[in-house]
Amino acid sequence: MTGTALAGCSAANPPTPLVAGSQAPVLVPGAPGEPGRTAKPGQRLGDSEARSTGADVRFAEAMIPHHRQALEMAGLAGARTAEPLVTAIADRITTGQGPEITVMTSWLESLGREAPTAHDHKPGYGMATLEELNRLRAARGAAFDSLFLQLMIRHHQGAVRMAGEELRDGTDRAMRKMAQDVVSGQQIEITRMREILDGRS
Repeated sequence: MTGTALAGCSAANPPTPLVAGSQAPVLVPGAPGEPGRTAKPGQRLGDSEARSTGADVRFAEAMIPHHRQALEMAGLAGARTAEPLVTAIADRITTGQGPEITVMTSWLESLGREAPTAHDHKPGYGMATLEELNRLRAARGAAFDSLFLQLMIRHHQGAVRMAGEELRDGTDRAMRKMAQDVVSGQQIEITRMREILDGRS
C-alpha cells in the first residue's frame, strides 16, 4: 500500500463520513418518540468524531484476511475433532470473528475502499502457510487437536501484535475499539488453548 493511496486518510483531513455499507444493516435512531429506520446502502449518516489515518486502514485491510484464515481453520474442527473443548474454541472464533469482518468491511466501504478479497497464506503475524493448512485438513482426532491449538495460538498472538500496532498508531475510534476487543478476547482464548494443550501433554 502506497503513501499516495493513503493520502486521503491523513489526520489533517476532515472527519471521516459515515456511510451505510452493503453488508450488515445499519439502524438509524429516530427523533424522540419516533421509530428508528434502516439506512440504505451508500446513505451518508453523518461524520465520525475521529479522523482515520493510514494506520487504521492498514489494520482493517490486514485483519480481514487474518480473520478469514482463522474462520477457515475453525471450520475444519467440526468434522475432525471429538474434543468438546476444541469445538468450543472453534465455535467462539466463528461467532466472534465473522461479525468483526463485517464491521471492518463496512468501515472500509465508508472510506470508499473495498475490503481485500485475497486469502493470503503467506507467513506473518502468525498466519499459517498453505502447507500447514493442508496438514491440518489431513489430521484427525488428537493429532488435529494438537496442531489446531498450536497453529491457532500462534495465529492469535499475531492478531494481538497487529492490534497493538493499531492501538499505538491508529486514531479512528471504531478501529481502536476493534483492536482493543481483539487484544482482550484473543488473549483469553490463548490462555484457554494453552491450558488445553498442557492438559494433553
